[in-house]
Amino acid sequence: MTHLPVKIDDPILTVFFDRLYGIFADMDRQYAEAAKHYGFHCSGCEDNCCRTRFFHHTYLEFLYIHAGLNTLDLPRRQAIQSRAAWVCRETAKAVQKERPVRLMCPLNSDGLCMLYAYRPMICRLHGISHELRKPGQNVIHGSGCGMFDRRCSNQSYHKFDRTPFYFKMARVEGEFKQAIGLSDRFKMTIAEMIMAE
Repeated sequence: MTHLPVKIDDPILTVFFDRLYGIFADMDRQYAEAAKHYGFHCSGCEDNCCRTRFFHHTYLEFLYIHAGLNTLDLPRRQAIQSRAAWVCRETAKAVQKERPVRLMCPLNSDGLCMLYAYRPMICRLHGISHELRKPGQNVIHGSGCGMFDRRCSNQSYHKFDRTPFYFKMARVEGEFKQAIGLSDRFKMTIAEMIMAE
């Protein structure tokens, strides 16, 4: 990963974190509305989404995760880093052998996210059926997680459009990268984020 010309305590991050927090709050509100419509509550399951190998694509989410890690005491940070290192090693082995990767996120402790307030966008949006609207294309409808589909697929559809969130995230990320003079793209799992400085 490119060396970032900014540190967690840099004042410029306060401005961008505030904007990111606003986007996340809107995501959480609209997700909660959709979940209420379906009567869907995520209570953990064998297909736990915390075992999904999600890639995240913004430097802001990377820095936000590290801001969250800094709120934890040293023993908990060390335990998370140890789990993240293990996940990275085991993922590399699985990828090399072309096997699927289903490893628990290093932030998950007894079924709960230790940095729930700092979790990235896809962790906030995953689980409920949704739609995407790309310019000049037909609307793309996405299913929910396995548990959602089993419980709620027979119910009337509640519009949950991810498109505005993607556009807002892209905009704030682009402005952040421009502000700090960065052009590289970002792509990491949470475990990789934790292991990166």
